[in-house]
Amino acid sequence: MEITNIEVLNLRYDYPADKGFTFAGGRATGRLTTLVRVETDTGHTGIGSAYTHPILARGVVEHLVPHLVGLDATAVEENWTRMYSLTRWYGRAGVAMSTLGAIDTALWDLRGQDRGEPVWKLLGGTEPSVAAYASGLLWNDDMESLAAEAHRHVDDGFRRVKMRLGRTWNYDRLAFQTVKSAVGPNVDVMVDGSMRYSFDDAVRLGRLLSEDGTFWFEEPFAPEDLESFRRLRRTISVPLAAGENECSAAGFEDLARGPAVDIMQPDASRAGGISAVWNVCELGAERGLRVATHSWSDAVAVMANAHAIAAADARLTVEVDRTGTPFVDELLTTPLEIRDGRLMLSHAPGLGITLDEETVARYLVTEDGAIPPGIYSDMAFGPFAKTGSIAGAASEGGP
Repeated sequence: MEITNIEVLNLRYDYPADKGFTFAGGRATGRLTTLVRVETDTGHTGIGSAYTHPILARGVVEHLVPHLVGLDATAVEENWTRMYSLTRWYGRAGVAMSTLGAIDTALWDLRGQDRGEPVWKLLGGTEPSVAAYASGLLWNDDMESLAAEAHRHVDDGFRRVKMRLGRTWNYDRLAFQTVKSAVGPNVDVMVDGSMRYSFDDAVRLGRLLSEDGTFWFEEPFAPEDLESFRRLRRTISVPLAAGENECSAAGFEDLARGPAVDIMQPDASRAGGISAVWNVCELGAERGLRVATHSWSDAVAVMANAHAIAAADARLTVEVDRTGTPFVDELLTTPLEIRDGRLMLSHAPGLGITLDEETVARYLVTEDGAIPPGIYSDMAFGPFAKTGSIAGAASEGGP
């Protein structure tokens, strides 16, 4: 099975004027993602996903294609090493790692198709499902609406939900208590700190979260501030999580050293594909840490992460974006299925997914790749309004 071509598909979705969501980065105006399709001489096609700057991702693929065409698509590990060696001089993380990871995921998809087995089984898994959580519950001044959203996630089959805090102390306390009360004692609540806390404020919130048995406290600090993570972990009892902003093996080694966290959060669409997520899972098992994948791009990334986590000894759960994006809800011909808190996989070979071509065509960005100004969640293009100081932003409002 030889590689014959790699196609890049940049997708953009613009929220209607009355939709979108408010978060630490402002008011989201749309969403972006990049898919790749690896074609082979046998007629099989593999699918992967990169969550990064769409124009730069296209450039990385254009660089790599001549070096990959004609190679064995099922030689996943050798091809990952080749791609890394070729991009090391301008990569090692960031756009290059995210993009080669999309190709890597597509190659895992092809290896599974070639062998007639799902990726989770190739990796040694025994069960076609994985624990999953609903990711949403962003900043919302209407507490009734926030509670209704939490109820909806539970009604949709989730038994874990994640919310975003890091606004002000008064908001954080009220919003957390609202969601915790809405879902009840049998549903786990995770808290994302949005990298907006001073150390003292993180301790104060962490103690509140510990009293209520919060499942984890995610990214209270910027990813570079590992010493604050280590100090906080020694100070509070709620488990700490981070890793969505790590795009290299070295970054996860730093998280595991100490350790700085209890839960590492790699993402196949950011950190180097299924191969990279699997390496983090093995690191977690070696160091006694758990792994819960991040995902904020599309259903391809969710499924790539899920196949790895389903087989990993260090597995904990996978993230499913529930903010209302067609890249999660409409991208696949068979939508994601949540049943009693678990994301269902299948015995179909490879990733076991097929793109909905009408959805792809509807949101496909033209060849020039121009992205209109806006806030596309983590990616912002053109001028945009900032929401205020990041450091200490959650300290307002008194104790």
